[in-house]
Amino acid sequence: MKAIIQRVHHASVTVEDKVVGIIDRGLLIFVGIHKDDTNEQLTWIAEKILKLRIFEDEEGKMNRSAEDEGADLLVVSQFTLYGNLKKGTRPSYIEAARPEEAHFMYQNVIEYLRDHSKLKVESGTFGAHMDVQLVNDGPVTIILER
Repeated sequence: MKAIIQRVHHASVTVEDKVVGIIDRGLLIFVGIHKDDTNEQLTWIAEKILKLRIFEDEEGKMNRSAEDEGADLLVVSQFTLYGNLKKGTRPSYIEAARPEEAHFMYQNVIEYLRDHSKLKVESGTFGAHMDVQLVNDGPVTIILER
């Protein structure tokens, strides 16, 4: 499982001209599911997201988590995180989970974040063409992989 996490001032996801997820200050999280992912990877990633200290404290050091800040979370599925370009220029996605499996795991990531925090957790629409808008804060972008 991979996650690209961006600290944002605000972010939103639109599908067919309808906003399906919107947050204020918080984390925009792109999640890619690998074909061999298990609940162990899911739990590890979700816990890291909740505990990741990338918000500044009173001294300007990145020492506070989304939980510490009461930040919002916006989770967006992104199978292209498993695009492989070792050969040629057209990505291969053979490492990405099949859509049925990926959808199940993606939903479980969202549910885990909701069940294990008091944060507002929004999401995109799995499998849809999404327009994602964000204002990156910092910029701060972290890559997690398990």
